[in-house]
Amino acid sequence: MRARLLTIVLFLFPLSISAQEPDSAPGFDLTEVMIPARDGVKLHTTIFVPRGAPGPLPIIFTRTPYGIAHAGNTLHGYYRAFARDGYIFAFQDIRGRYTSEGRFVMLRPPRQRGDPKAIDESTDAYDTIDWLLAHVPNNNGRVGMLGISYPGWLTLMAMLDPHPALKAASPQASPADMFLGDGFHHNGAFRLSYGFEYATRMETSKEQEPFTFDRYDTYQWYLDLGPLSNVNAKYLHGKIPTWNDFVAHANYDAFWQRQGAAPYLTRVTVPTLNVAGWWDQEDFYGPLKIYELLERYDTAHVNSLVVGPWNHGGWSGAEGEKLGEIDFGSPASRYFQDSILAPWFAHFLKDRGERRQPEAVTFEAGANQWRTWEAWPPRQGTAERRLYFQGGGRLSFEPPTGANAFERYVSDPAHPVPYRHRPIPATYTPGGSGWPSWLVEDQRFVDDRPDVLTWETEPLTEDVPIAGDITAHLFVSTTGTDGDWIVKLIDVYPEDHPKDQKLAGWELMVANDVFRARFRNSFEKPAPLTPGQVTPLTIDLHSQDYRFLKGHRIMVQVQSTWFPLIDRNPQTFVPNIFEARGSDYRPATIRVYRSARWPSSVEVRVVTGQ
Repeated sequence: MRARLLTIVLFLFPLSISAQEPDSAPGFDLTEVMIPARDGVKLHTTIFVPRGAPGPLPIIFTRTPYGIAHAGNTLHGYYRAFARDGYIFAFQDIRGRYTSEGRFVMLRPPRQRGDPKAIDESTDAYDTIDWLLAHVPNNNGRVGMLGISYPGWLTLMAMLDPHPALKAASPQASPADMFLGDGFHHNGAFRLSYGFEYATRMETSKEQEPFTFDRYDTYQWYLDLGPLSNVNAKYLHGKIPTWNDFVAHANYDAFWQRQGAAPYLTRVTVPTLNVAGWWDQEDFYGPLKIYELLERYDTAHVNSLVVGPWNHGGWSGAEGEKLGEIDFGSPASRYFQDSILAPWFAHFLKDRGERRQPEAVTFEAGANQWRTWEAWPPRQGTAERRLYFQGGGRLSFEPPTGANAFERYVSDPAHPVPYRHRPIPATYTPGGSGWPSWLVEDQRFVDDRPDVLTWETEPLTEDVPIAGDITAHLFVSTTGTDGDWIVKLIDVYPEDHPKDQKLAGWELMVANDVFRARFRNSFEKPAPLTPGQVTPLTIDLHSQDYRFLKGHRIMVQVQSTWFPLIDRNPQTFVPNIFEARGSDYRPATIRVYRSARWPSSVEVRVVTGQ
């Protein structure tokens, strides 16, 4: 689920525009096969067996919708520690993609258990593992699976009814719920540019076919598009199944619930290493939610979590020392691959070494150090503190006083706040789109917008380390009957920054998210806002392990548009925003309250004893 420039890093294989012959890798013998699934559909698979390696060896198995033509590159890229250690590798095109047979279904829901003939991604993984064990010589009868993004979700699906030989699984940056928090929606708000561009790229053909924009700045293209009903009317004409699903399922109905991971993760079937990046622009919600769901049943203590200073899949890069302009001071990706990932799989697949994996390993940015925890979020060693909005744009840990105090702005759908610096190229622009690193961009580009409210502390007199959940508590009103609220927690660097002057005054987002207020009571049954009525909103900003350093400031920004990352809310309640008319989109005056009665704030967990 990423731009072509970084596909080796994030998808393990390039997003090929046309089918290619599979490549070989030095030191490996390559076999290309079509493996039959239980319904007769054959799945294109490449198998790499190391030459001269003592055996028998375990199998590392990865499934992907992105094409396996260049899978061999992975053996001297992300999987290089595995390749040094000695494994057999298998890579597979899932059904309906590239040269595999069958019909592709985006995030195919798990099958109905009562139908013995039903298939899903879990049965395809099971059948493939069964075939590999029977036909690949010199294997030791053990299989490990891993993958990033969609391949991470495919790994998760293989865990639902796992083959007995599946002994270790690492779903990495896997989505868990595409309506509540992952790629297509956040808290019910539609992720327009990503949803549109990913769906068209995946479903125009069996391979990768990006949508062709007629202008470079897609901010203007999406604005000129008008209401979302114009997508099918002008461009897609009902030919992209996932877009049709967006339109037909505007609320959290059975369609989205059946796709979500929660109903199925009711047991820990294999040891699981969940991996996430603090600045993942696509699926940060997913891996932490999967870890949380599995943790409820982890009596054997084999479910663990790693979160580092990465974007979506950034841990698969060679070093991982920097993201955008932000330097984290050490090669975090290399450390993860050599010191966590490879030893973890070697323990379960080769009986090598003691199991030393802590419950949670996280990277504390700011201090730029790895930390271990007995639980995530931490159950001990943190204390709840609230950063309250005050008058004069001040932010402090002291509750506000006074009555009925508020700040206001006009949110106009005709002039939405861009989510990053313009111009905003298409997500899959060859040569780089900026999409992979936008979450660490300097937020000063919106400082002078009248429709963005800002509060910030004085320079900190001591470090403020936070670890765990972050939650915004807003009290708002609007002259409209619907609306979105975006909250950003930001680290403001000092104006004097001798280590790197270009970062002087930098405003780095530490946490953020959007909430569509129609879903404040229920994601299944949206309801309009009452104009002028003060409404409390609780917005999950997920979690972080971060240290705000002495001399820095802590900032909070609030706004109501984030375009075209998030589609424009008409601010007039309609049953289905995908069917809204142009006349439904109207400006609204927003109030954000900061009084003793309605104390808007951002709740953090401050690490004690630091």
